[in-house]
Amino acid sequence: MPTKELLLGDEALALGALHAGLSGVYAYPGTPSTEITEYIQGHSLTAQRGIHSAWSTNEKTAVEEALGMSFAGKRSMVCMKHVGMNVAADAFVNSAMTGANGGMIVVAADDPSMHSSQNEQDSRFYGKFALVPVFEPASQQEAYDMAADAFALSERYHIPVLMRLTTRMAHSRAVVVTGELREPNSLSYPTNPRQWVLMPGNSRARYKVLVEEYKQFEQEAIESRYNKYIEGNDKSMGIIACGIAYNYLMENYPDGCPYPVLKVAQYPLPTSLVRRMAQECRSILVIEEGQPLVEEMVRGVLPTPVEIKGRMTGELPRTGELTPDSVRAAVGLPPHPAHAASEVTVPRPPALCQGCGHRDMYAALTEVVREYDHAKVFSDIGCYTLGWLAPFHAIDTVLDMGASITMAKGAADAGQHPAVAVIGDSTFTHSGMTGLLDAVNAQSPITVIISDNLTTGMTGGQDSAGTGRLEQICAGLGVDPAHIRVVIPLPRNREEIRNVIREEIEYRGVSVIIPRRECIQTAKRHNAKK
Repeated sequence: MPTKELLLGDEALALGALHAGLSGVYAYPGTPSTEITEYIQGHSLTAQRGIHSAWSTNEKTAVEEALGMSFAGKRSMVCMKHVGMNVAADAFVNSAMTGANGGMIVVAADDPSMHSSQNEQDSRFYGKFALVPVFEPASQQEAYDMAADAFALSERYHIPVLMRLTTRMAHSRAVVVTGELREPNSLSYPTNPRQWVLMPGNSRARYKVLVEEYKQFEQEAIESRYNKYIEGNDKSMGIIACGIAYNYLMENYPDGCPYPVLKVAQYPLPTSLVRRMAQECRSILVIEEGQPLVEEMVRGVLPTPVEIKGRMTGELPRTGELTPDSVRAAVGLPPHPAHAASEVTVPRPPALCQGCGHRDMYAALTEVVREYDHAKVFSDIGCYTLGWLAPFHAIDTVLDMGASITMAKGAADAGQHPAVAVIGDSTFTHSGMTGLLDAVNAQSPITVIISDNLTTGMTGGQDSAGTGRLEQICAGLGVDPAHIRVVIPLPRNREEIRNVIREEIEYRGVSVIIPRRECIQTAKRHNAKK
């Protein structure tokens, strides 16, 4: 029985996948994707049907686990933020070669304007690179509906499908009308098992098939109900509006856009519709969230010169999120009356929580490193990245998940001493363990601080893969147990922590210090439940 629900875009996609017969979701938490998996974890169908919904150690393992479920004939979904696609790229790109058996959706939630990210990369490039179909919902209703259609397309062509969301779509709410509830797939196995073994001979044959099928993916996009060509009387300009950008456009034209509009929400780009617009219109404005992927593609597919406008030509900002106002300016409408800024609004830069164990760790660390002329602290992605800010100013680098240990090793290889790495417990198991093994094999003189708050704190307190096992993991990787030190980061233990840091810095080998105290926010929730 159809119902109406008020849902975030993340939640709409999650519910659509559940209703479409999902058997497992695999994910590593990352804003703005986290709520997809959390919604599935909390939904009654998950318990009733035994749907897998535990967090994976990182995005690469998540893709591989989902691909294994697909191999067995079940429908699976992978969720991550855009930079997680970099971690998952090896498995994701090769999954286009193996193909899928049960339907498989890979969700990439992009973060234009970098609200909580290192960069603004556009995950649609991965779809084009891997030669897989891409869906980009323009509304929460489409996010719900696309789940079923993406699974169906995946199973029709035996190919994984990429679903791209952006921050505003993921984290804004709208009413969604739900559909029918589908039963999960039964166990079944690939009819062509050869292509699942990516030996060169098999891969060469499979690649030819994939290239031919990509033409069919484009025809699917041309015929898709999510892509449509909307006529307009004013042919001076045509507009290509991708994903949520279509919503921004129509907010400015509540009574209908006077220009022809090509709404794009399923890729490959429907080039025949683009050529039709070029024949009818004197210029084309491309409105897309993220990087100018479609704008560049349009320039390459048109047989006759036509003026192309968008992010590359300055009509729209080259960086950051689109807004209805920036789209309004691009189509030549006068700006809305400006709203006066609130006099009581005060900027609130992020900061470590009061009572956070990372604070006590940094307080001790900064005091020790000041004793050296050229100490360098290589940090990582997590709450503790805020140690770069006042009052600590404690870290020198942040690159990506797991890079603290490997950068410290590289600096030590160059003669840097002290070289200190700061990494969180979840980030360590995500992608820090292999770097520690490199350091052990080289006996690098580095000090690794695994600041353990017993959770994945930055994204809201999800389970951390290494909880309770960090010492054993480090010892298993070859760190001398005498140089695996556990401390409790509290003000009263500050002198002890300083002494431990000094001792391990002076040790000319790999040492690991684990300041361990539960995240203050997680502790509050646990105490409230008790």
